Amino acid sequence: MTATLDARLAEITGRIRARSEATRRNYLDKIEAARGAGPGRAKLSCANWAHAFAGQAGTDKLAMRNPDACNIGIVTAYNDMLSAHKPFEDFPERIRAAARELGATAQVAGGVPAMCDGVTQGRPGMELSLFSRDVIALATSVALCHDAFDAALMLGVCDKIVPGLFIGALAFGHLPVIFVPAGPMDSGMPNAEKARIRALYAEGKVDRAALLEAETRSYHGPGTCTFYGTANSNQMLMEMMGLHMPGTAFIHPNTPLRHALTRAATQRAVSLAHSGEAPLAEVVNERTIVNGIVGLMATGGSTNHAIHLVAMARAAGVLIDWSDFSDISAITPLLARVYPNGGADVNAFQAAGGVGFVIRELLSAGLLHGDVLTVAGRGLEHYAQEPVLEGGTLVWRPVPEKSLDESILRPIANPFDTSGGLRLMTGGLGRAVVKVSAVAPEQRRVQAPAAVFESQEEFLAAFKAGKLDRDVVAVVRFQGPAANGMPELHSLTPALSVLQGRGHKVALITDGRMSGASGKVLSAIHVTPEAKAGGMLARLRNGDVILVDANAGVLEIAAASEALAAREAAKPPPAPPGFGREYFAGFRELANDAEAGASVLFS
Repeated sequence: MTATLDARLAEITGRIRARSEATRRNYLDKIEAARGAGPGRAKLSCANWAHAFAGQAGTDKLAMRNPDACNIGIVTAYNDMLSAHKPFEDFPERIRAAARELGATAQVAGGVPAMCDGVTQGRPGMELSLFSRDVIALATSVALCHDAFDAALMLGVCDKIVPGLFIGALAFGHLPVIFVPAGPMDSGMPNAEKARIRALYAEGKVDRAALLEAETRSYHGPGTCTFYGTANSNQMLMEMMGLHMPGTAFIHPNTPLRHALTRAATQRAVSLAHSGEAPLAEVVNERTIVNGIVGLMATGGSTNHAIHLVAMARAAGVLIDWSDFSDISAITPLLARVYPNGGADVNAFQAAGGVGFVIRELLSAGLLHGDVLTVAGRGLEHYAQEPVLEGGTLVWRPVPEKSLDESILRPIANPFDTSGGLRLMTGGLGRAVVKVSAVAPEQRRVQAPAAVFESQEEFLAAFKAGKLDRDVVAVVRFQGPAANGMPELHSLTPALSVLQGRGHKVALITDGRMSGASGKVLSAIHVTPEAKAGGMLARLRNGDVILVDANAGVLEIAAASEALAAREAAKPPPAPPGFGREYFAGFRELANDAEAGASVLFS
């Protein structure tokens, strides 16, 4: 199945390895020191260890007296506000029961916060969203710092949560770690219809009651939202990086197969704890990270991972940047069209063959490192299988030889596009990324006068007043990590789509983020340096002619660079108080730029 590694991918991986030599060695030295100290409970005094199991059930308490019995730490992002995380409510007891069958124990080591971007879009809480990833990483470290565990299970799904768990767990890379998802909700209202009603509401043609009815029919039960945004891109990444049990990502919650996979993850964690195989630090390396980027490009995944995956890699001592993303995108064919890059949702994608099909096809073309270590064993071929129940027993079988729907999922010989969905933009305005997998070819180059705004509320007011009914490059600045925490600007999408639908040439430039489900409007996002940090966006004025050319990777202004640099930079608006935003002032001061991961954890 696995072909010889593509020479271009080998070159990119080699330069990442060379660039990361010192930071990777520092990370591995730290992990080796932790591994050499032995199992956590062996280092704990009797008083320490007694505290650790004082509250356990009687049978577990007896097992924890056994020095040879392993103890699994559970870090959970459960809350019942996030539909994706509601199913985690009973996972700890299921995990404990599975561990007991093997003479092991499992404990909830700690919980991490889990906020929903779908709830906070356009609200003050969205300014905490990106930084919640680093808070989750810190909380994961606190949970595991008791040093009483032989392996760990991470329960999380959504946007910042999986990256945060991943970063935090890497500080304990001497342990085997398995990520345990909950799965997507059943399909609701078709995505195209949902988008149509959102556009009608943006134009004032339907009322709030009609919009709420549509949204309720779209998001209607436990499980992950079914569009291919950041949450579902997270699940794809955990498969591509060998950190799930194979085929786990898109199995529905509260089903016998889902419960069997959770039990299997527990069993595998116990097995790895006993054998010492597949500690997280050995599973995650530059080849694993490259595989994740390839998967992101082949499936048209979330632009948020141009930030998250950088920070995740840095936690393992691996240094990547947007040039790596762009170069990998250029050699990776687009194999999937899942909403917003197509009409189908992740349930239809799974039915057509899912992530396992994508992995099998990429391996056959030498576009993945196949010889990596995974939690399922050596070799990424494990992940070209799908789980099924046969007579109540969990088994894995090869994914279908052919896609069951080539309008959603295609083989490597017949891709939707010869390159992936993400491109690097450079020019006088800085560096940015653009996702083109859902942008029509005729919309990928826009040259038009700028309309400059300092918030999405200002933009929406201008749209509603009819001031943007023309060819326009909308510039929304002071939205970076240093300015206001880099919120997603999802509220811009319906209005921009309406303008484009009226026949106008439309593009967006921002130092903020768009939703992981951003779609058909040309959007140069994550502009670095951001406006508050001296970026040229702070010097733009209304009427400046801007070129946004995704085909050529150009982000430029017609004005001479000397004249632009001589302009006085606009001042950022004052940070508004309330909703906890004031507590994150230190994060805004310390965060590095978007291309470095927009994190307070790494210099």
